[in-house]
Amino acid sequence: MSCDLDKKGQKIISLIYYSFSSFVRQDYQNLSKHFHVIKVNYRRPNDVLDIVKAVYKSDVSFSWFAGGHAFLAVLFSKILGKKSIIVVGGYDVACVPVINYGLFTQAWHKRLMTKLALKYADKVLVVDPSLTEDAIRNAKISGNNFEYLPTGYDYEMFYPEGTKKDIALTVCMCEDCSRAKIKGIDTFVKAANCLPEIKFLVVGLAGDALERLQKIAPSNAELMGPKSQDDLISLYQEAKIFCQLSLREGLPNALCEAMLCECVPIGTERNGIPKAIGDTGFYVPLGDPDATAKAVAKALRQPEELGRRARKRIIELFPMERREKGLVRAINDVTGGWKIK
Repeated sequence: MSCDLDKKGQKIISLIYYSFSSFVRQDYQNLSKHFHVIKVNYRRPNDVLDIVKAVYKSDVSFSWFAGGHAFLAVLFSKILGKKSIIVVGGYDVACVPVINYGLFTQAWHKRLMTKLALKYADKVLVVDPSLTEDAIRNAKISGNNFEYLPTGYDYEMFYPEGTKKDIALTVCMCEDCSRAKIKGIDTFVKAANCLPEIKFLVVGLAGDALERLQKIAPSNAELMGPKSQDDLISLYQEAKIFCQLSLREGLPNALCEAMLCECVPIGTERNGIPKAIGDTGFYVPLGDPDATAKAVAKALRQPEELGRRARKRIIELFPMERREKGLVRAINDVTGGWKIK
């Protein structure tokens, strides 16, 4: 089937998502530079009709995360003779039964829809190579349609400014306790007990997660709710240390943003975390407050050069330009269109 074109001669992309988070917004902005993009926010069953309409009008359906909305997008794309792309972020291919984490720990119909979406999409983009391995193992698929394309970061938006303070920072946008544990927030808060003279700052907590962590947080651990992007950048610029103590991550956005602001990174060796940190920071065992505190103390003694190396690494490995070119290339690979150089 030939590609549809809008009145400007552009290909049409239907962007289908659950939440218009920062990384979805970035892809929308990157795609909009080259294509006409129709946004569809899938939140309830009635939104299925919006997906059908968008796919019908578009050349390619582009779904962030491989959930039920992606299954519907791939299904309607097949029926209507259109192409489909899915972006995998991590949770959608995970299976950690002990903590009930990942789509592949959910009900059978959710697992089946995710498997079919991943298997029959024309292209699946993963933000870290480890996610391809997870998908092959948990969905029992070949992974032949998978491609590695990391998220990108704007080094002009995230930059160092002012004098760093002895602050250890972590970010976790969550309300439920289980997600906070997966992100290592419990470990981070407990580590604060070992360094009472150092400020430990958690940003993004709300609901049950905030209430529970307040009960165990020492006086030097400050727990804050979600912040605007400008406020978050200011905190990145102020803190000397950023901790990513997660059980699982794709490519952690907050970690990469903090490194661009010359925070010294501390993280677990899980999924995309070491891909971001490389040799510019420190690694700690999962769930080990004592080791985390020792790493924070060590990181605080490091010269400013280490923070500059952290920024340089993100600029070199994960520039926004790489993401933009990769998205355009993926669209044109599945449609046989022009190539971006």
